Amino acid sequence: MTGGVKILRRLARSAGIGIFTLGLVYLLLLIPETYPEVPQQSERRPFAWNQDELWSQLEEQFDQARRDDGATLGPRADSLLAGFRALLDIAAGRALAPEDTLWATVERAFFSPAPVIAVRSERLPEYAACYTQLRIAVKSQSQHWDMSAVAARARLYRLLYGSRAAVEEVMLQATADIVPALIDGSAEPSATPAASFLGVTVHSGDILVSRGGAPTSALIARGNDFPGNFSHVALVYVDDQTHEISIIESHIEQGVAIATPEEYLADRKLRVLVLRLRADVPQLATDPLVPHTAARLALDEARSRHIPYDFAMDFADDRQLFCSEVASAPYRKLGITLWMGLSHISSPGLRAWLAGFGVRHFVTQEPSDLEYDPQLCVVAEWHDPRLLAQDHLDNAVIDVMLETADMHPQLPYAMTMLPVARLSKAYSSILNLCGKIGPVPEGMSAAAALRNVAFSAKHAAIKSRTKQLADEFKQRRGYAPPYWVIVQLARRAQSDTE
Repeated sequence: MTGGVKILRRLARSAGIGIFTLGLVYLLLLIPETYPEVPQQSERRPFAWNQDELWSQLEEQFDQARRDDGATLGPRADSLLAGFRALLDIAAGRALAPEDTLWATVERAFFSPAPVIAVRSERLPEYAACYTQLRIAVKSQSQHWDMSAVAARARLYRLLYGSRAAVEEVMLQATADIVPALIDGSAEPSATPAASFLGVTVHSGDILVSRGGAPTSALIARGNDFPGNFSHVALVYVDDQTHEISIIESHIEQGVAIATPEEYLADRKLRVLVLRLRADVPQLATDPLVPHTAARLALDEARSRHIPYDFAMDFADDRQLFCSEVASAPYRKLGITLWMGLSHISSPGLRAWLAGFGVRHFVTQEPSDLEYDPQLCVVAEWHDPRLLAQDHLDNAVIDVMLETADMHPQLPYAMTMLPVARLSKAYSSILNLCGKIGPVPEGMSAAAALRNVAFSAKHAAIKSRTKQLADEFKQRRGYAPPYWVIVQLARRAQSDTE
């Protein structure tokens, strides 16, 4: 009996030592990381529309058009569209500086038909064609602009992003069968191998700029001085013998990878923009196959080594690559510098948030900004009409969250989960050494992973409440809330969920 008691005492002591050791390890793993240091604030300021009065007027005109005699709307649409085309012809026929006031007149003329077209949605294809014509004219003019100048960038943004926003507001009021999934762009010639993708003839060296469906995708799209529509970049390679398409891209979870078209689309895409190098770029005059060579360089590099994802967003260092670098790095080796106008992230709060995810460079190459490079033409624009409302909802929630970023510059996370996250990170590192993907991405810290979880949860809560408020608005008013109203609803939703 005495021997049994001794054994029990030894077991108890061992258990006590084990619990103490586990507790000590847990406490050590609870030691927080120092929040990443944010580089000195930029002197630049984010773009602001400051057009609330105009947005209200357009909504009032739309609401009135819904009540007007339908027979009068057709001639009104004819007149407004004709007026826009006439102005665009004048602008396209001159060499205009970005500061020229005619551009502001063209911009207003493009917005003007939107309320009528939103009611007469059968005219949507015609309005989308005007959008394409405007984009071609502005992109052509921008070849002679200084893309490092804020005025040039602001003008391009107002006309390209603004016209897309107007078309999409019309789309959101139209019935689903009228909304086109594909909007044609420039029929830019190319000498490189070609194949069909999403109903478009793509060429080797074309660049796909897309938007994913995750909250962090919305943050990437909106998180710079010119909030945009895209969060991801990929490079197309078309085999000159088989004409099979390979898509080279970089993912947060695994770094650089090669995907088939099916695999590329399986990773949810809300929209895709097809960009192509202009045929008159000097390097192509010497060698028309330069884009194919760039794509081949990227493909060979992806096959030859594991390339980690570059969380720092340092486009000058090719050892690690974030998605934009997959396109810019091989072209740079061939003497072509993409992103003629670099992206600037100036907001102090946003810089601090991105630093919490591992970003260290705030003058960089953001996916949305590649659209504005004058060297590139937009060949086509595809989107999923069913998901357009989600895209706008995600954007509005992010925009509202960013409004308060300066007041709360450090992204929070669940401190009690830090030990678990650190163990997951250690496990992930072992898997990475074996060429596998772990629960915490390579290059991302445990704290950054927890910040991502907390950020996504907060976004989801605000989005859910905003969606509820948007549905109530539609039931009450009889039409889907336009973007500027969704932003107002998101502000209320943020307040409701705090």
